[in-house]
Amino acid sequence: MRILIINGPNLDILGKREPDVYGTTTLWDIENRLKEKFPKEKLEFYQSNSEGGVIDALHKGLEA
Repeated sequence: MRILIINGPNLDILGKREPDVYGTTTLWDIENRLKEKFPKEKLEFYQSNSEGGVIDALHKGLEA
């Protein structure tokens, strides 16, 4: 099974921006945990700070 995980604006700074409020876990950490938890699944990750980029990734994912 192929699973596309799309993350939107500002999640690239997760764990870096205001760690006292949002914690220190980064998006990279979350992706790695998911890969470890679901090793048999084909996980694909995409992050964009642009809403247009997110929509393009959705359309591309639906075509594949």
